[in-house]
Amino acid sequence: MRAIVQDTYGSVDVLELRDIDRPVAGDDELLIQVHAAGVDPGVCHLMTGLPYLLRAMGYGLRTPRVAVRGRDVAGRVEAVGKNVTSFRRGDEVYGTCEGSFAEYVCAREDRVALKPSNLTFDQAAAVPISGVTALHGLRDSGKVKPGQKALIIGAAGGVGTFAVQLAKAFAAEVTGVCSTTKTDLVRSIGADDVIDYTREDFAAGSRRYDLILDTAGKRPLSQLRRGMAPRGTLVIVGGEGGGQWLGGFDRSLRALALSPFVGQKLRGLVPAEGSADLRVLGDFIEAGTLTPIIDRTYPLDEVPKAIRYLEEGHARGKIVITV
Repeated sequence: MRAIVQDTYGSVDVLELRDIDRPVAGDDELLIQVHAAGVDPGVCHLMTGLPYLLRAMGYGLRTPRVAVRGRDVAGRVEAVGKNVTSFRRGDEVYGTCEGSFAEYVCAREDRVALKPSNLTFDQAAAVPISGVTALHGLRDSGKVKPGQKALIIGAAGGVGTFAVQLAKAFAAEVTGVCSTTKTDLVRSIGADDVIDYTREDFAAGSRRYDLILDTAGKRPLSQLRRGMAPRGTLVIVGGEGGGQWLGGFDRSLRALALSPFVGQKLRGLVPAEGSADLRVLGDFIEAGTLTPIIDRTYPLDEVPKAIRYLEEGHARGKIVITV
């Protein structure tokens, strides 16, 4: 089968399209014929091996532990392990795994769910990581409530586009922060207000937010706290920015250290992906409340080009690989 493989850490130049053996499903796994796979910043981190914290977390100290890139997946079940009870051959599924930039991949039963019937495979592949991250950030860490003022920083990105829609579904009053060219998109997915960060500092005015979900990764804690209500909550998503050792996770660690000493709740987020959350998102999707936003798609042999585009920071919503 064809797959995007890397033998060492580095830039997109380390990625190669190769023919490798088709994987075999373990007892608790599904073998999925991949139709589409999402691209998210985590792919870039695993490709470069940065920050070094990721290597220490089990992804491979000197070389990648898993050579095939990609984690979001949507496709059709080809075979099931002997302990799998929830799926059968032919089911259309979506979820997370390791190595989805390939024609076939194995995924744990508890990491996938049946694909929403009103989504294409391309749309479904955009959902798992970014959708679950947005759900955890708002519902679990942010504990968003109806009527609260929620600010989504990076509202036009992969996580941000899901977060704006989910915050509206949870009946919050939503303000999105994005660049000039993306304001129309953020309004179109339901934001009550949009702030163009190239022209306005959300923390400079008198408005204060009950919940800030920061998916952009570069603003200092001092600025974020100025925009929060005295008892507000900040949820920092991901590990963008920062140095080579901790990356943006350094900001999350400092937020956690500061939180006990201030009235505001300051939290980082490391979501755990699973079937239950995918089913929750599927319900929103089938009800028409949540729609994946796809900027563009690339074929499997253009994964390096897709990652370059993501790294440029111009993507509106998600980038998807078609297989």
